[in-house]
Amino acid sequence: MAKEIFSKFIQLLGNNKGRTIGAIIGFIVSILILTIGFLKTLFIVICTGLGYFFGKKLDNQEDLKEFLNKIFPPGKTN
Repeated sequence: MAKEIFSKFIQLLGNNKGRTIGAIIGFIVSILILTIGFLKTLFIVICTGLGYFFGKKLDNQEDLKEFLNKIFPPGKTN
């Protein structure tokens, strides 16, 4: 009986991955806001987003130096 319930639960989670991930992230963020405050939580979310973004660039074997040069062009030396 328990295996059957667990199996249906796993199947439900698998069919609704976006909702499941969204609910878990929302729960974690709400716990963080309640325990450490809004600004510290915002800092953690921004750092996590930047880490994900740069990690994705590395996974796709994109040139990180070229990307950073687009954002922060090298200065001219006189």
